[in-house]
Amino acid sequence: MKSIVHSRTHEGLIILGFGGHARSVCDVAMSSGVTNFIFFDANAQKNEAFLGYPVVSEWPACLSSGWAAFSASGDNRRREIQILEIERRQWPLATIISGSATLGVGCQVGAGSFVGHHAHVGPKARIGAGCIINTAAIVEHECSIGDYTHVSVNSVVAGRSSIGSMGFIGAGATLIDGIQVTDNVTIGAGGVVVDSISDAGVYLGLPAKKLVDQ
Repeated sequence: MKSIVHSRTHEGLIILGFGGHARSVCDVAMSSGVTNFIFFDANAQKNEAFLGYPVVSEWPACLSSGWAAFSASGDNRRREIQILEIERRQWPLATIISGSATLGVGCQVGAGSFVGHHAHVGPKARIGAGCIINTAAIVEHECSIGDYTHVSVNSVVAGRSSIGSMGFIGAGATLIDGIQVTDNVTIGAGGVVVDSISDAGVYLGLPAKKLVDQ
């Protein structure tokens, strides 16, 4: 899939989703020079719009030359499904990175991922496909974030830590240095992870303890 980053200006962007994250994606893309948008949401109302841009309830039949598509679903599984559909349709897939984000030397950001305003991805860190590194989140040096994982606003993943695929790191949560977290783990808002996690599930508190299976 073709990856399109913030440093290039395109004719337009189809944003799949119309929730709060979709609006954040629109804001970042606008600040990067994109000027035309279409939102897709299956529950869109007739003549619905956002900032004057249309919200449609059916997948566009085709993608005009110069346009790209982006899944802005906050739900990890839905984001994966939408990106696979973008790939099936052979549409260009956008990778949205805010101009105010900082990217360390040698870091990698996977196709279809989002890096929000004032986020930091450290040197030699790896962000997988379809990830969300949200506003002011920090993913430090040599970290690894698996595909379709969401690192929420103001959270911190300290150096040399790794998070598996389909994870969710809640707002303001912290992983200390060198932590290893398996797939399908949710860390609740404000949680502090001080030990590696090998079992999928939901973890809360300081230190974070398992609440329920995932």
